[in-house]
Amino acid sequence: MSVILKAENISKQYRLGTVGVGTLGDDLKRWWYGIRGKEDPFLKVGAENNRSSYAEEDYVWALRDINFEVRQGEVLGIIGKNGAGKSTLLKILSRVTSPTTGSIKTRGRIASLLEVGTGFHGELTGRENIFMNGAVLGMTKPEIRRKLDEIIAFSGCEKYIDTPVKRYSSGMTVRLGFAVAAHLEPEILVVDEVLAVGDAEFQKKAIGKMQDLSTGEGRTVLFVSHNMASIQNLCDRVMLMNNGFNERIGLTNDVIDYYLEKFRNTAVSEELEKRKDRKGNGRLKFLRYWFENDQGNKVASLQSGRNCKMLVEVLNTSGMMVKDVRVSVGIDDNQSRRITLLDNTLTNANIEFQPKEARKISIVIPDLPLQGGQYYFTLFASIDNDVADWVINAGEFEVEFGDYFDTGKVVNETQGNFLIKHTFRSFQN
Repeated sequence: MSVILKAENISKQYRLGTVGVGTLGDDLKRWWYGIRGKEDPFLKVGAENNRSSYAEEDYVWALRDINFEVRQGEVLGIIGKNGAGKSTLLKILSRVTSPTTGSIKTRGRIASLLEVGTGFHGELTGRENIFMNGAVLGMTKPEIRRKLDEIIAFSGCEKYIDTPVKRYSSGMTVRLGFAVAAHLEPEILVVDEVLAVGDAEFQKKAIGKMQDLSTGEGRTVLFVSHNMASIQNLCDRVMLMNNGFNERIGLTNDVIDYYLEKFRNTAVSEELEKRKDRKGNGRLKFLRYWFENDQGNKVASLQSGRNCKMLVEVLNTSGMMVKDVRVSVGIDDNQSRRITLLDNTLTNANIEFQPKEARKISIVIPDLPLQGGQYYFTLFASIDNDVADWVINAGEFEVEFGDYFDTGKVVNETQGNFLIKHTFRSFQN
């Protein structure tokens, strides 16, 4: 198939602590070098995009020398740690911002879903926003009307389609935004991690739609996700980004295996409180976590079939009392597949914070049903459905093989990675 998108030597530079390119003095210096036919002097300076250390220079390269091409009908996955430059690259591809150097060559219309509410006007209804987005993509009203019922049905927002979008939840906004982007016939669909905000049913539905777009309609999809299972199910090739560079691009399983091996232990290389790659409004903040056994002693690893306890310390950063708090721990296996979710709202456990209070939250897991192996977890906190703190790959823990069924027999790795209590009984007909 023909190449529909080509990126050549894409770099993006930002000046730290400012909005825009830089200072007036820097702009004058660029102009002076330009009229003399010399290269921009600031292209020779700038720190690497490394979120684990503080930059000592005024300029930082969010992206540096990115080169790749995508063919028509292909689904390209983009993976990497938070802060690797994935979202910056998608903003450049979507024409939200321009590169400092390099060029993007595309054929056809690009529809993007980069952040919750991207392209929506809060005062307009969902229906009005569909027409506005279609007009931005260059479609006529009759074309949009033909797709309107299909878009509304896919989004699941029929009941609220004539309500202003500012009253939508983040999940509803993402559902409608994806439905619009996917159904208004773009040649290239660009989707960032926002699908993680939606529920599991909608994520499955959205991935199925992207598969239909690529295989059935020959559309091209660029998909950023931390969910390796989704990447494996959807993508033909994967590009791994690290510190603003395109570290590797190739077949999906090859790149994912390389990524998981290289970054296996980086999730715990920093104290949780100091992690910079977090999302949310900051009203709550995860400070630290640890695990304990039945005796209340801190442990480095857990064992199948034994009671265990996870403790998380959370700070209310505001000077107000906080109620309606949701805290969840999403547990993934070593292939980044979600195993289970621990969530106080599922057990009707109420969590409240006094002003500026740090609380320890205890999560007790009786008869740990996980098989032996390495596991990773994501921490999420919200207040009244607004994301307060969200740390992906917040940490990891080891589970040792154990006598889960209390029969004196240790369950081994050939018997699955999730254990279920069960009984057998034989009887005559």
